[in-house]
Amino acid sequence: MAMRGAGVKWLGLVVAGLLALIGTAARAEGAADAPPDVATRAWWALTRELSSDAMEGRDTGSPGYGRAAAVVAKRFAAAGLKPAGEGGGWFQPIQFEDLRLDELQSFMSIGMMRMSFNREVQLAPSALTPRTLSAPATFRGYCSAGEIGDVQGKLVVCYGRPAPARLQGFDRAKALREAGAAGMLLIAAPGLPGEPIRWPFAYSRSVTPLEDVVKTKAGPPWLQGVLNPAALARLTPRAAEILQSGAAGTDLPRVELGQAQARLAVMRKVSRSANVLGLLPGTDPALAGEALVIAAHLDGYGRGQSVGGDAIYNGTLDDAAYVALLEQFAAMRSGKGLKRPVLFAVFTGEEKGLWGSRWFVRHPTVPLARLAAVINLDQVRPLYPLKLLTVHGLAESGLGDLVRQVATARGIAVQEDPEPERDLLRRSDNWPLMEAGVPGASFVFATYDEASRARYRDWYERRYHHPADDLSTPVDWQAAADFNRFFTALTEAAANAPGPITWAPGARPGAR
Repeated sequence: MAMRGAGVKWLGLVVAGLLALIGTAARAEGAADAPPDVATRAWWALTRELSSDAMEGRDTGSPGYGRAAAVVAKRFAAAGLKPAGEGGGWFQPIQFEDLRLDELQSFMSIGMMRMSFNREVQLAPSALTPRTLSAPATFRGYCSAGEIGDVQGKLVVCYGRPAPARLQGFDRAKALREAGAAGMLLIAAPGLPGEPIRWPFAYSRSVTPLEDVVKTKAGPPWLQGVLNPAALARLTPRAAEILQSGAAGTDLPRVELGQAQARLAVMRKVSRSANVLGLLPGTDPALAGEALVIAAHLDGYGRGQSVGGDAIYNGTLDDAAYVALLEQFAAMRSGKGLKRPVLFAVFTGEEKGLWGSRWFVRHPTVPLARLAAVINLDQVRPLYPLKLLTVHGLAESGLGDLVRQVATARGIAVQEDPEPERDLLRRSDNWPLMEAGVPGASFVFATYDEASRARYRDWYERRYHHPADDLSTPVDWQAAADFNRFFTALTEAAANAPGPITWAPGARPGAR
């Protein structure tokens, strides 16, 4: 990790202040052990600040998110970055239509069985969500074109993911709406390898930028959500058959589920949440028009359904720790730029649909044509030694070549995505920028033996998008330090690269 003056000034100004954040609460809030080196302790102190209960999970549009965003802006300012938001400030605000199901004022039943919201059924509220519903419920297999049949006025239950190849490119919701269905519930089973579906969901909520809302209000009433497979046995004696056949991708039966009844109260408000944007100016005038973007998302799930008595979804590794890494990198480079400018992009609304990064692409505060590449930090889980990195975007551009060089120099092997069915490349904030023509990369700690696979499974089964993604997470401190140093070296290599970072032939998914 490069540090000015052998790190003395940085350690004096940054570490002392950051370690003070830990105080006497370190053992109470965090893991029993502590990072062994000063830099990793400083990074974890920043992580602690952003993901403590005081930030209330940093939900998009919440006061906790606003407090966290103010902290990030303050740290960027202290590090000497230049504001890169709107109006010469640090923030790029977005106004959202914020819809949330009021579970206490709502009910839903299928075949006389009352459904528990967010534990058995989770709804996606929209402007089209009906206030009341009375409709026959029917299971129509995967809901492919050949299975839908007559669904006029019916609530249709479909087997969710993974689904067979017959659904490639087929929009089930659109087809059902065109057929006159009253709604669609996807059975959220069995999930994907390494990423099981977790219940309960935090809440039934959606946020949409106000400028997009007008596009979603046209049409008849429509109910959409997901159904817990564990609840299916309450609705039909053929549940085991359905789940087994669906997991195998074989043909599924048509089953009538009885009458669905619902009374749904949706609360609407306009909320506001902001990206935080700062710029480290470059030192080479010839590269001034080629800014490198380093990005992470600040939002989490906030307060939601209680799990084990805990209702705060802290989002420590997803993604407070890597916003903290951007803060730390900014402090480390204080007063010492790299050849290219570096845009520090801390996005909001990632968990609600990549809204912050999509908004930035639509309303760039730095022209997209002036962005050289994006290095995105999300999905990073330092739970076991860093021996192998899965790199999304490894083969798509010259950024992948730099990743390979930097990783190899540190004894880290790299690989392309071995699980393309999870579609992780498109599920994080690098993707809207890549669609807009900016080469990008993001990273996942790959598993390589049974011990690493067990830790990975455990995290996804118990912590991912749950309250247990908190400061008690059993971090492998050496792995965390190794990744942080890798990120630092990669950012410096990309910012100082003499030539442009270009797409591989045929790989560019979009155009500026």
